[in-house]
Amino acid sequence: MIKALIIDDEPLARLIISEYLAAHPDITVVGECGDGFEGIKAIQQHKPDLVFLDVQMPKLTGFEMLEILDETPHIVFTTAFEEFALKAFEKSAVDYLLKPISQERFEQGLQKFRQLHTSQTSTSSSNTSNMEVLKSEIEETTLERIVVKNGSQIKLIPVQHILYLEAYDDYVKIHCTDGMFLKNKTMSSFEKQLDPKQFVRVHRSYIVRVDQLAKIEPMEKESYKGILLNGDKVNISKSGYARLKQTIGL
Repeated sequence: MIKALIIDDEPLARLIISEYLAAHPDITVVGECGDGFEGIKAIQQHKPDLVFLDVQMPKLTGFEMLEILDETPHIVFTTAFEEFALKAFEKSAVDYLLKPISQERFEQGLQKFRQLHTSQTSTSSSNTSNMEVLKSEIEETTLERIVVKNGSQIKLIPVQHILYLEAYDDYVKIHCTDGMFLKNKTMSSFEKQLDPKQFVRVHRSYIVRVDQLAKIEPMEKESYKGILLNGDKVNISKSGYARLKQTIGL
């Protein structure tokens, strides 16, 4: 039996997908969720084979939900926004369905899933690889907030609350106005996503929000030390100093 999960904040959209799936006796709907927080719990609980996932949802978007999942099932995106489907997910998700979803188009997407699910390439390793591609494509978008796990809780950090980022082994320390949080992500991906007018990679280990720098002190060998408004200190390399001057117009 194939286990399917529907995650969408629109009750009508969930109803339509559920009715379409009712025509397939080998598929059972293990749950319906109205937002990403519920969706994460349901995925962890039911471990579905297939998830119909809305992109734009309150509290936690489909993008953000995928970022914090350790294991991700096959995803069929459902969205009313064509640009999300065409630009971001065409090559990575099982399929994308534009709302309103016709039954014919739904059946096409379901057939794509069946081919993946029954083929040798639908092993857990290949699915993991597919989702890594999907997550890397999500990283091409500009960040407005960062989703982190804080123990068993999920925290949303607006970029306006970030003071600086610091490399920490396979993680990044996100230093914020209300504390420090770890994110399993690379500094390079953050550098691509954060607004370059606000955030500058001043060192291989540091990205700083420009308006948080109080002063810059010269060190030896053309390196510098940045002092933030809260008193924290960050290293600034020669190339980082050049990028910083260009950003602030010096």
